[in-house]
Amino acid sequence: MSRVKTALSLCLPALVLNLFLLTGCGSNNPAAPLSQFQPEIVNLTDSFSFQATAVQNVTTTLTYSWQNTGTLANIDHSSAVDSGLASITIFDSNDSLVYSSGLVASLNENSSTGVAGTWRIVVQLTNVYGTLNFRVQKQ
Repeated sequence: MSRVKTALSLCLPALVLNLFLLTGCGSNNPAAPLSQFQPEIVNLTDSFSFQATAVQNVTTTLTYSWQNTGTLANIDHSSAVDSGLASITIFDSNDSLVYSSGLVASLNENSSTGVAGTWRIVVQLTNVYGTLNFRVQKQ
């Protein structure tokens, strides 16, 4: 085997691993736009939580794949959005809309009935200032 092929065979696995680590797990879009705002995003089967503190002028869309073994989810809001627009939209495993709301200070409600499996949580932020906090759990 030539030196080039040997070098490629040794380096390629490391490059693939680095690419995987940089893209993150459980998220189509990692928390990088929020990294300076101490994001805490926990994505477990049947339980998803999202928090970012003292967010300043952030415009981004974050999309997460979340496993829900049930057909309903409970969404608990506890955000303090000073200005801008912040929303959460949730789609079930059939890509049907089951929940959509602005992020607010205090709200606890259920999604519409959906299909169990991999659900999609979309967080849309437009010029947001404030603290973002919500939890989504299997109902």
